[in-house]
Amino acid sequence: MTLASPDIAVRLDRAATAPRQGAGAPGERLRLRTLVALRWAAIGGQMAALLVTRFLLHFDLPLMGCLSFIVLSALFNLILVLALPPQQVLKQWEAALQLAFDIVQLGGMLYLTGGLSNPFAVLLLVPTILAASSLKGRDTLLLAGLVVLVMLFLAAASRPLPWTTGLVFALPRLYRWAAALALGTGVVVTATYARRAAAESARMELALHAAESVLAREQRMSALGGLAAAAAHELGTPLATIAIVAKEMARESPPGPMREDAELVSSQAQRCRDILRRLAEAPDGGDVVHARVSLPQLLEEAAGGELEPEDGVRVEWTVVGEPDTDPPELIRHPEVGHALTSFIENATDFAVSEVRVVGRYDYDSITIEVRDDGPGFAPEIFAKLASPMSPAVRRGRTRLQAIWAWD
Repeated sequence: MTLASPDIAVRLDRAATAPRQGAGAPGERLRLRTLVALRWAAIGGQMAALLVTRFLLHFDLPLMGCLSFIVLSALFNLILVLALPPQQVLKQWEAALQLAFDIVQLGGMLYLTGGLSNPFAVLLLVPTILAASSLKGRDTLLLAGLVVLVMLFLAAASRPLPWTTGLVFALPRLYRWAAALALGTGVVVTATYARRAAAESARMELALHAAESVLAREQRMSALGGLAAAAAHELGTPLATIAIVAKEMARESPPGPMREDAELVSSQAQRCRDILRRLAEAPDGGDVVHARVSLPQLLEEAAGGELEPEDGVRVEWTVVGEPDTDPPELIRHPEVGHALTSFIENATDFAVSEVRVVGRYDYDSITIEVRDDGPGFAPEIFAKLASPMSPAVRRGRTRLQAIWAWD
C-alpha cells in the first residue's frame, strides 16, 4: 500500500520539523469573532469583579480609573465589530496587536488594583497561551516579552491592593519580585507547552488527512480492479467469438482486401483481450499518458470540455507566466478539475456576457482566477463569506487559488 502522495508527504515532513525550526503551529488561524467574544467575556468578568469588590466588599479602589480601562476595551471591541466582518481570519500581525492591547489593558487594571499582589495577575498568562497555540514563533516571543515587561513594571511600581477602608495591605517588595519571577516562568512553561501541543495537533491532523487520502485511493483502486475483472470476464466471450469468426472469414476469403480486413479484425480482437487481461491483473498500474496535464490543457478542459454553453456568455482563458518559460505540467487530480469547472459554471450562471479564466504561474506557485462581469455579491452576504457554516452562495467574482508542485 502506498503511504501517501508526494505533496502530502512534504507537508507532513514540514509539520514534523516545525517545532525545531521555530515555526510551530500554522498561522492565521484566529477569526475576529473569536477574539471579540473572548474580549467581551473579559470585559464582563472585569466589570463584575469591580462592582463586587467596590459595592459588596466595600473595598476602597479607584473606581473611575478601572472603569476607564474597561470602557476603552469595550470601545476597541465595538470599533472592530463595526469596521470588520466577524468571520474574517486575522493576519498574524493583526491578531498579535489585539492580544498586545489586551495585555496592556489588563496590566493597567492590575496597576490600579495592587499589581502582582492582586490574585488576578495570573490572567496575564492567557494571551500568551492563546498566542502560542495560534500564532507564529516570532509573534509569540514578542507577546511573551511584553507580558514579562508588564510583570516587571507591576513588581516595581503599582498602586496598593484595595482593602477594607482604613487598612493597607502591602506585600514585601521581595515577594512581589518573586511573584514576577514565578509568573514569568509560568509564561515560558505554558507557552512552550501550548506550542508543542498545537504543533502535535497539526501533525496529527495532517497524518489523518494523509491516511484518509490513502484509504480513499485504495478503495478506488479496489473498485477499479473489480470493474476491470468483471469487464474482462464479460467481454471475453464476445471477443473470442469475434476472433473465431474473423479467423474463419480470413481462411475462407480469397487473397485481397476482404482477407486483410478479416485479419485486422482478428488481431484487434486479440489486442482487446490482452488489454483486458492486463487490467484485470494490474488495475492500479496507472495511465502514464494521462497522469499529467499542462496548465493550458487543464484550463481548456475546465473552460470548454464539460460546460454547457450559456446564451450570450462566452468563456475565454489565458495563461500568463515567467518570460522564456514553458507552462508547468501538473499531476492530474480529478477533484481539482471538477472544482475548477464548478467555479466556471457558477460564473457563467451570473455573468452578463463574459467569463475570463486566467492562469498565472511562477517558479513557486500557480494561481487560477475566475472572473465574470456579473452583479457581484449582495451586501448582506459579505459578512458570511468566510464562515464554514454559511451556505455556499456564490455570485459575481470568484477566485480559486491552488498551488501545485511540479518536477
